[in-house]
Amino acid sequence: MDYQLFTDTDTDITPEVAQTYGYKLISMPYAEKLEEQIFPYEDFEVFDYKAFYDKLRGGVLPKTFALSPAKYMEYFEPTLKEGKDILYVHFSKAMSGTFNAMDIALKELKEKYPERTIYTIDTKAITILSYIIVREIGDMALNGASIQEILKWAETEVDKFAVYFYAEDLKFFGRSGRVSGFAAGMGNLLGIKPIINIGSDGKMKSIAKAKGKKGANEKLMQYVEDLQDNLKDHRVIVGHTDSLALAKEIEAKLKEKYGQDLNTEIVVVNPTAGSHCGPNTIGIAFHSIHR
Repeated sequence: MDYQLFTDTDTDITPEVAQTYGYKLISMPYAEKLEEQIFPYEDFEVFDYKAFYDKLRGGVLPKTFALSPAKYMEYFEPTLKEGKDILYVHFSKAMSGTFNAMDIALKELKEKYPERTIYTIDTKAITILSYIIVREIGDMALNGASIQEILKWAETEVDKFAVYFYAEDLKFFGRSGRVSGFAAGMGNLLGIKPIINIGSDGKMKSIAKAKGKKGANEKLMQYVEDLQDNLKDHRVIVGHTDSLALAKEIEAKLKEKYGQDLNTEIVVVNPTAGSHCGPNTIGIAFHSIHR
């Protein structure tokens, strides 16, 4: 491969999965305490998700941070020095100001290495929806696809993966303002579970409501049934924030409905994204007719 793949931890890619494809991993930081910054897989090797989400259950409300232009330079410049172009597959540009810093770094790097190119693909997503796209692109790269072939694929296929999910406690989304279309406090009081989707604009929005977990799980399954496209030709990802038993239950229902050979995977949501949705969030990402 004559180019270097990059992705970031907000796509839920772990170092182990990244190594499978040759991705270099950009760490998106968060803080559990004031002014403290923790970089996933730089400050720790394995994400202890149970301990992290238990802290959130105990009242911790983590904060997330944008990277600086200098940090992006630190990630990208060694690869450019090696004489390789870069393909960076990243989480949604519409969700974070960190990409303003990235653009500053890219401009400086272009002036410094005019013979090299940094290509980017916006998954217009985060966590498991980005994850499924990053893995598809990784598969293509392993099979010898060029950057141009991957970019062409992404023009149409990025919008043909969908995610639907719900959160247990809406105060995390309510505090961050990341999702439009629901009132956090009232939803918690009434046991209402807003169903959240990430559209082709790369933003999260509440698109439906369900009563309790049972109703919310049924809604997720219904979205898969209504929108799935060539489901068995792609991975189906069940994501969770320390709700493994429920994730396994949903995985079992998917296999019961679509066949035991359905290519499913259970993925833990990374701590930076998990800071915004909180513990006991559940979602499904899959190949779809549209988002």
